[in-house]
Amino acid sequence: MAIQVGDRIPSMTLVKATAEGPQPVQTDDYFAGRKVALFSVPGAFTPTCSARHLPSFVEKAGELKAKGIDEIACTAVNDAFVLGAWQKANGADDVTMLADGNGEFAQALGLTMDGSKFGMGTRGQRWSAVVDDGVVKQLNVEEPGGYGVSGAEHMLGQL
Repeated sequence: MAIQVGDRIPSMTLVKATAEGPQPVQTDDYFAGRKVALFSVPGAFTPTCSARHLPSFVEKAGELKAKGIDEIACTAVNDAFVLGAWQKANGADDVTMLADGNGEFAQALGLTMDGSKFGMGTRGQRWSAVVDDGVVKQLNVEEPGGYGVSGAEHMLGQL
């Protein structure tokens, strides 16, 4: 069953892409005491993710923070090196990249998709959430192939 509004983010380790290289991050610590705009993309450098989803959060970072968001984070079933390169290529310094290289976070959330027909295997679905002190306050999951409710524009309307 997929995570729902009111549920706590699962306790596990993700890998943060940093200038010093990959750093393990415990979700309990990362989400504690702050409000995070978290979004998931099926893959870095893929068309919709690169042309629309990530740019929406880059462009609206200031507005999100003005409405009480402490941090903006992106997760994907990619390694931290790929996410770091994608962050740099898109000038996404305001977005923390949290790698879910083995897809364990996406599985724990119940938000996976089968990208096998595109040679991508199991990936995380496209979604966004407002996470306040580790608890999901808003959750916006896209229909397969869709983009609309998971962007920063929609989230701004929820804050």
